[in-house]
Amino acid sequence: MVLKAEEEDVPSDLTAEERQELENIRRRKQELLADIQELHNLANCWPSQGTVAWGSVWRGKKRLIKSDTGKQPRVEGARAGPVGWGLLGRRHTRFRQTPQSPASPRAPGSHVGLQTLPVPALTWLLGLFYRKNMQRNKQVAMGRKKFNMDPKKGIQFLIENDLLKNTCEDIAQFLYKGEGLNKTAIGDYLGERDEFNIQVLHAFVGLHEFTDLNLVQALRQFLWSFRLPGEAQKIDRMMEAFAQRYCQCNPGVFQSTDTCYVLSFAIIMLNTSLHNPNVKDKPTVERFIAMNRGINDGGDLPEELLRNLYESIKNEPFKIPEDDGNDLTHTFFNPDREGWLLKLGGRVKTWKRRWFILTDNCLYYFEYTTDKEPRGIIPLENLSIREVEDSKKPNCFELYIPDSKDQVIKACKTEADGRVVEGNHTVYRISAPTPEEKEEWIRRIRAAISRDPFYEMLAARKKKVSSTKRH
Repeated sequence: MVLKAEEEDVPSDLTAEERQELENIRRRKQELLADIQELHNLANCWPSQGTVAWGSVWRGKKRLIKSDTGKQPRVEGARAGPVGWGLLGRRHTRFRQTPQSPASPRAPGSHVGLQTLPVPALTWLLGLFYRKNMQRNKQVAMGRKKFNMDPKKGIQFLIENDLLKNTCEDIAQFLYKGEGLNKTAIGDYLGERDEFNIQVLHAFVGLHEFTDLNLVQALRQFLWSFRLPGEAQKIDRMMEAFAQRYCQCNPGVFQSTDTCYVLSFAIIMLNTSLHNPNVKDKPTVERFIAMNRGINDGGDLPEELLRNLYESIKNEPFKIPEDDGNDLTHTFFNPDREGWLLKLGGRVKTWKRRWFILTDNCLYYFEYTTDKEPRGIIPLENLSIREVEDSKKPNCFELYIPDSKDQVIKACKTEADGRVVEGNHTVYRISAPTPEEKEEWIRRIRAAISRDPFYEMLAARKKKVSSTKRH
């Protein structure tokens, strides 16, 4: 017996989120059918005629003893069949296999079907299947939790416990389902430059169906399945894979994947400009069209296409998926660097010992290592770092805003009463325990200080397109 899910008509006007939810429902339905199929297969493995199975289940132990057919007890008026012992509640119950009808004899060596099993036998099978399924679900839940904390360790745990195959296709399916997974962790794993991770990325993108979708619709679906990481190189690899998949699903729309890549970034930037309240100068459709001239292998894209894309973003911004896991736990689990440092106060110039964590282009500091929430957060974007001499403390360095003397750095901290307030620092002066630690902190922070990667990558890709045209 092979069970299959019935095909269903899918409405054409579903949003990306609704399509994803429908896909999850279908997947759960297939998993349920697979479980039923496995139970049916277990039932068909029940001993055939001529075997006596004595089952003893006590404190999790099973014992099966086969006996000679000549020793089978018989029931008056019925043909002999296998006899077994099953545990129902706290009583041992003796049961006999339902004898087959003389009118429909069973072929030699055939097995009892699910519908012909006696109640105790079926109960035993269901209990076995339930325990097996419960154990598997616990391990899967543990694997998801490990993945949200550290994606590589989570995948390794699932593979070692035979819950995932060690193939890029199977891992991509696991990430694409995304059930219980942190969307940021998915993005981090897919963005890694390891060759195997890149193969998983392409398998993951290949699970998305972009046929007959315009570029905005495809981006909505793609960006809903994970969160874009903050590193420019990771974003570049992921958007490159997206552009290749979109052009594969929609041949002839663009001259090259470079065109799709550049326009995708332009749409993401447009979404930010139109819907970020801090951006006062909102771009018009004419400016959007002008900034995308010449990107189609030196030619212009149809103006109607660009207008439609602009209106779609203007009317509905991209939705950022909510994380299913604990964001702070994931953020601080695998930092770029962490350790004790001394920080000079902003308003009150006293030195305080704080536990610093560098991760995700931010510097967090805590009063104690056991604190779950930071006392302060310093975004490193557009800051600079330098060594300084201090008469009171050795091994000092500073975070500051270049070309600005008295401007307060955009940061926040938590007061003793729990209020979150803006920081008061025009510079952050910090002292390390040793010269070696000072040098390492400066090196790591300098590497983490970020600029907006979209503009840099977009400029580089446009330059590549222009260079291709000239040659």
